[in-house]
Amino acid sequence: MARLEPVPVEGAPEIAGRIAAAFTNVFMRFFSVVVVLIVWELLARSGTLTPYQLPALSTVLGRIWADAISGDLWLNTALTLYRALVGFAICALLGVLIGVAMSRNAVANWFFDPIVSVGFPMPKIAFLPVVILWLGVYDLAKISIIVIDAIFPVIAATVIAIQGVPHELVWSARNMGASDRDVLRQVILPAASPQIITGLQVSLPLCLIVAVVAEMLMGGYGLGGAMITAARFANSTGVFAGIVEIAVVGYVLIKLMAVLRRRLLIWHQEAQAPSTA
Repeated sequence: MARLEPVPVEGAPEIAGRIAAAFTNVFMRFFSVVVVLIVWELLARSGTLTPYQLPALSTVLGRIWADAISGDLWLNTALTLYRALVGFAICALLGVLIGVAMSRNAVANWFFDPIVSVGFPMPKIAFLPVVILWLGVYDLAKISIIVIDAIFPVIAATVIAIQGVPHELVWSARNMGASDRDVLRQVILPAASPQIITGLQVSLPLCLIVAVVAEMLMGGYGLGGAMITAARFANSTGVFAGIVEIAVVGYVLIKLMAVLRRRLLIWHQEAQAPSTA
C-alpha cells in the first residue's frame, strides 16, 4: 500500500519573506516619489521658504484629511472624474468610429483627414472661449472641450493601427469567404486593438488634464475649481492639496487603464511580457 506523502506547508519564515519582498518591490517602484516627498517636507521645515510659498507635506496631508472628513474631497473628485470619464467615453466611441471610417472609406478620409491634420497639433484649449460663448460654463461646456481636445489621439491611433494590419491576414480571411463586415470585426479590429488601446491610454490622462483646466477657468465644483478658489483666497495649502489629489487620481486612472489593457489583450503576445503596472 502506497504511503501518502505529507503536503509541505509554507512556514512563517517563507510567508514573511514573501511579504518583505513585496514591500521591497513597492518601495523600489516608488523610491523617487518618496525622495521627492521627503525633500518637500524637509525643505518646508527648514525655513528656506515661507509656509505660504511651500507648505509642509504634513500640513497638506492634514488639509486633505480635513476635506475628506467634510466630504469636499469626495464631491470634487467625483465631479472631476464624471466630466473626465464622460468625455473619455465620447472620445473612445467617436474616435474609433471616425478612425475606422477614415481607414475604410475614401470619402470619409477625404473629409476628416484635413481636420485631423490641422487640429491634432494645435492647442485645442484655444476653443475654450468659443465653447463658453456657445454652451456656457456648466458640465456640457466642460465635457465638450474635453472631447475637442482628447479625441485626436484616438483617431490617429485607430487610423495608424488599421493601416498597419498585415495584408496577409485580410487576404487569408477573404479567401476563406469572409465578408467585409466579418473581416473588419474578426480580423482588422482585433489585430489593430493593441495600438487603438494605446491611443485610448494617451487620451485618458489628457481628459483629466483638460477637465481640471476647464474647471479652473470656468469655475464651479471639482478639483480644478477647488484649487483656483484656494488660490484666489491665497490659501497655498489648499492649492498644494489639490496638486496632490490630482496626482493621485491621475495615477490611479493610468494604472486602472493598464489593468484593463491586460484584460482586453489577454490573448495577445504582449500579455505574456512582464508588466510594471
